[in-house]
Amino acid sequence: MQTTTLSTLPDRPAPALQPAIGIYGSAGRMGRAIVDAIEAAGATLAGGVDAGEDPAPLAGIADVLVDFSTASAIEAHLAAARAAGTGIVIGTTGLSPHHQSLIDDAAADIAVLQTGNTSLGVTLLGILVRDAAARLGPDWDIEIVEMHHRHKVDAPSGTALLLGEAAAKGRGTSLLELRVDSRAGLVGARSEGTIGFASLRGGSVIGDHSVIFAGEGERIELNHRGDDRSIFARGAVRAAVWLAGQPAGRYRMGDVLGL
Repeated sequence: MQTTTLSTLPDRPAPALQPAIGIYGSAGRMGRAIVDAIEAAGATLAGGVDAGEDPAPLAGIADVLVDFSTASAIEAHLAAARAAGTGIVIGTTGLSPHHQSLIDDAAADIAVLQTGNTSLGVTLLGILVRDAAARLGPDWDIEIVEMHHRHKVDAPSGTALLLGEAAAKGRGTSLLELRVDSRAGLVGARSEGTIGFASLRGGSVIGDHSVIFAGEGERIELNHRGDDRSIFARGAVRAAVWLAGQPAGRYRMGDVLGL
């Protein structure tokens, strides 16, 4: 199925059981997968917009938007969604604190669900990581290892950071206080309570994540392997359908599953 472009956008669809979903970043790998997932779910595709196109018309006809574009486009996409009063699911990664602040501001007027991973399996994994971190003491070291395809431009991945935030929440603190991104050279012994990240890149790996809890004489490993990009697309469509009926506010994937 070909993605609808701005030049072929229809008028706002009549109310239906499923909302009309608009896609920012429709020509990318995830955008194309979401188009297929919308069709498979029997939902309605409102249209798609890509780099260089005005995001406002699509925001005006869609019931809900899904954004898998680039961090540099987030500000314009949020502004368009806000002006139209249209909720938006943001799966774009590599966002800065400034972007997060813009999302907070937009959530005062529209429903916004922002996540580093739309997979339902990863969403559940985050809950398990949070609970494990809450029950194991700070003498259990936490390391997060992620691997993605050679074309991924940001590291650690948004999913790795999501899992790190879950671990930090379980320990009643913030990831900012505990995060260690890299170790090279004579860095000294590991500081107790920190959360370490390691990023691997190569081949065509969709997304592998491991959270390792290492204690004295034992380890617990919680893993997720993404074998097909469609898992993220299906989760994004489910999130969009759920978000379409929500009031203004900031939401997460756990809310979609009632977790």
